[in-house]
Amino acid sequence: MSGVAMGLSWLCFYKAIQISDVSRVSAIDKSSLVLTILFAMFLGKAMSAKVVIGGLLITAGTLFMML
Repeated sequence: MSGVAMGLSWLCFYKAIQISDVSRVSAIDKSSLVLTILFAMFLGKAMSAKVVIGGLLITAGTLFMML
């Protein structure tokens, strides 16, 4: 199932690149890591300062690239 999800993810990524700006699509794609961090926090996983700061920097970079 994981392989199928990954394959579909890449197909959707390439389709999005065809119909939109690469910089916006890539920024949204990279923001999935922030979503993973948020899910981990929700599930009670301990977060180090590096992870939190990294997530904030990724979020800031994503918003900056989308402008």
